[in-house]
Amino acid sequence: MRVSPLFLALLAVTVLGGVLATLDNGFLVTTGVVLIVLGGWATSLCLHEFGHAITAFRGGDRAVRAKGYLTLDPRHYTDPVLSLLLPILFVLIGGIPLPGGAVWINHAALRSKKDEATVSLAGPVMNLLIGIGLTASVATIAMPYPLAAGLSYLAFLQVIAFVLNILPIPGLDGYGAIEPWLSPQARQFGEQARPWAPLGIILVLVVIPGVGSLFFEAAFALFDTVGGTDTLAIHGSSLFRFWERL
Repeated sequence: MRVSPLFLALLAVTVLGGVLATLDNGFLVTTGVVLIVLGGWATSLCLHEFGHAITAFRGGDRAVRAKGYLTLDPRHYTDPVLSLLLPILFVLIGGIPLPGGAVWINHAALRSKKDEATVSLAGPVMNLLIGIGLTASVATIAMPYPLAAGLSYLAFLQVIAFVLNILPIPGLDGYGAIEPWLSPQARQFGEQARPWAPLGIILVLVVIPGVGSLFFEAAFALFDTVGGTDTLAIHGSSLFRFWERL
């Protein structure tokens, strides 16, 4: 159950970014926002997978502890490239924040279908809780505008991750929540579609006109519901992608 030093390092990078974002220096402020977003997003990827793992542990799968999933170490979550680097790359290029690599759960060890569904939902719920915590901190704590903007953009990324992951599509957590109650035929089809469905939904959001707009409208609506400020998130996004202003 020991927390991984690598996770603590990611958390420290995020905190350092928060400190830099309070300084009266344009370069350091921009650097701070970049560190807030990248460090905070990497931290949230670990917490997302930890949410799955700790819920599985409580549901009966004791093997997750031996696999190192409860240490918050991203190296244990499937593959470091898929789990950490690829999602960060998508955030850097301004794309939809991808879910990280999955933890391998022994579903046979879980006590009930309800436990299986809860394990799947725990990851996106963790993202939503992080988003709520960040928006609440911005709303209640007096802080410099760049810091508030950076935290708001990070919160918006958490909301997007929740909305994306909750979709009932094979390979995403929303599908995992309903899968235990599907027929064997439907589950077999879902298993075949699992490797390709998430990529498919990203292509649909990007390629088909109007779909991406609807998705982000839903994300902004939820962001507003949990107390976020759209203008702060948009400004945080602009500060983060500083290269677009060069």
